[in-house]
Amino acid sequence: MAEHTEELIELQRRTIEQKDSQINELQKTVDALNITIANLNETVEELRRMIFGTSSEKTRRHTAAGPEDEPAADTRKETVKSYTRGRKPKATRDDLYEKLPVREIQCPVPEDQRICPDCDTPMETMGWQYVREELRITPAKVERIHYMQEVLVCPGCREELDTTIVKASVPAALLAHSPASPSMVACVMYQRFLNSVPFYRQEMDWAQKGAPIARETAANWCIRCALDYFLPVYGRLHVYLLERDVIHADETTCQVIHEEGRAASSTSYMWIYLSGNDGLASIVLYEYQPGRKGEYARDFLEGFSGILECDGYTGYNSVENVTLVCCLAHCRRYFFEAIPASRRKKIRLLDINSPEEISLQDADPERAKADEMLPAEIGLHYCNRLFRIERTLKDLSAEKRKEKREELETPVWDSFWSWLDTVKPLGGSNLEKAVNYAKNHKVTLMNYMLDGRCEISNNRAERRAKSYGTGRRNSLFHNSENGARSSAIIYSLVETAKANNINVYQYLYTLLLYMPDYKNEPAGVEAMMPWSDFIKERCSGVIDTTTETPENRGLIPVNQEPSTK
Repeated sequence: MAEHTEELIELQRRTIEQKDSQINELQKTVDALNITIANLNETVEELRRMIFGTSSEKTRRHTAAGPEDEPAADTRKETVKSYTRGRKPKATRDDLYEKLPVREIQCPVPEDQRICPDCDTPMETMGWQYVREELRITPAKVERIHYMQEVLVCPGCREELDTTIVKASVPAALLAHSPASPSMVACVMYQRFLNSVPFYRQEMDWAQKGAPIARETAANWCIRCALDYFLPVYGRLHVYLLERDVIHADETTCQVIHEEGRAASSTSYMWIYLSGNDGLASIVLYEYQPGRKGEYARDFLEGFSGILECDGYTGYNSVENVTLVCCLAHCRRYFFEAIPASRRKKIRLLDINSPEEISLQDADPERAKADEMLPAEIGLHYCNRLFRIERTLKDLSAEKRKEKREELETPVWDSFWSWLDTVKPLGGSNLEKAVNYAKNHKVTLMNYMLDGRCEISNNRAERRAKSYGTGRRNSLFHNSENGARSSAIIYSLVETAKANNINVYQYLYTLLLYMPDYKNEPAGVEAMMPWSDFIKERCSGVIDTTTETPENRGLIPVNQEPSTK
C-alpha cells in the first residue's frame, strides 16, 4: 500500500513538472510573440508614417507663449540663463536689394504744362522728388555672336609684288567646333546645379528663347567644361581642405545608368566633405564613387590628420590618423523613431541655429521622468537638453565654448549614461536600436567636447547632402560615370561659392572665362579660389556680364600669395 502511494506521488510530481515545463515553454512563446507583435506594430506605424505622414523631423510652432515658450510677437528679446537672443530686425529694402544696380527714371513735366498758370512765366526745374521704386527684370535673351577678324594688308609691299598680311587676334573657342560660350554654359550650370532644373526642362526653355539646344548637348557642355577647366580648381580646393583641423563628412545615394561592369539599377554614392567651424574660408567638396566602402573616404582624406565629424557609419573607421566625432542628431533620431507616431507630434527637434528655440521645458529630461514619459522620449529629452545648451554657446570663442561645455554639458552626459544603463528595451525594438546606437558610440558622441571648434551635430554636412538630393529628385539619375564625376565637381564649386557668399553665376562665368588659358598655370588657378581678391572683386555682387567678355576680359593678376584667410 505504501509503495503504491509513493508511485502515485512520484507520478503526480512528474506530471506537475511536465506541466510546469509546458507552462514555461508557453510563457516563453507568449513573450516572444509579444515582442514580435510590438516590433510589427512599430514597423507598421513607421511604414504608415513614411507613406502618409511627413518624412522630416518637423515641429509646429506654438501659437501662444507659455512660461517657458517663445516670447509674444511684440517682445524683442528673450533671455535664457546667460544667453540673450535678439530677434533679427526686419530688413529694409536697401538691405535686401543693396547688390542690385540702380537706374533712375525721370518723369518730366510735359512742355505744354511748363508755363506758370498764374503769370504765364516759363517755369524752372527746382529738383527731382523721389516717389517710389520697383524691380524691373530683363528676360534672358540669346544672341548669335559672329567673330569678325580684321585682316590688314600692306599696300607698299603689294606694289612691289609682295604681300604682307596681319590678322587680329581672336579669343579661342570655349569648346572646339561648338557654339558654347562662357555665359551660355554658366547659365546651363547655374540652372542645373543651383536651381535644380534638369536638362530636359532647360531644353524646353531654350527653345522658347529661339535657341533649340538639345539636352544631350547641354549635358555634354557641362561634362567637358568641368573635366577640362574646373578640375584644377577642384584639386586645389582639395589640397586646402586637407590642411584644415576639422572636416565634416557625409554620403548620399545616386544612380548611374551607363557604367562599365555595373547594372543600371546599382546604387552609387556621392560623398560630401567640407570644412568645419574654424573661422577660415569655407570649402565644400563632392566626390562620386560607385560604392560606400570606407576606403573611398580613406583615400580622399589621405594626408588629413585632425577631427572628422560624421555619422555612426563604420566606414569612417578606415580613415587613419583622425579623431572621429559622431553626430548627436543621428542619435536623437533613433530615439525619435522609437516613439509611437501618435506621440511624436508633441516632440520638438530643433538645431542650435533653428529660428525657434528649444525651450527649457521641452529639453528637461528630469521633467520627462516625472511625467512618466516613455524611455524613448526621455532619451530624446537628454539630447534636446544638450542642443539647448549648445545654442547658448554658439557665439562664444572656441576656447570659451570648450570651457563652458565641460561645465554645463558633462553633468548631462553623466546623467544620460547612468539612465541608459537602467533601460531594458524589448529585443529587436526601435528603442533597443536607439540604446545600442548610443552605447556603441559613447566615446565618439562626446568627442566634440575635445575642441571648441567642433559641432555637436553633423548637420553642416547633411545640408549639403540635401542640396544634391534636390537635384537628384528632379533629374533622377546620371547617364554616365563622367556625368556623375563632373556633377560632383560643379556641385563643389557651386556650394563653395554659396558658402563664401559670392555670386554663383558670376563665379561660374569667371571660371569659364579665364580657365581655358590658365588651367595649367598654378598662379592662375590660385587666383580662382573663391576667397581671392580677384574673385571677390568680380563675384561679390550682381555684375553685368557684358562688361567683361572673352574679347575684352583682361589678364589675371598672378602674383597673389596663396591664402584661405
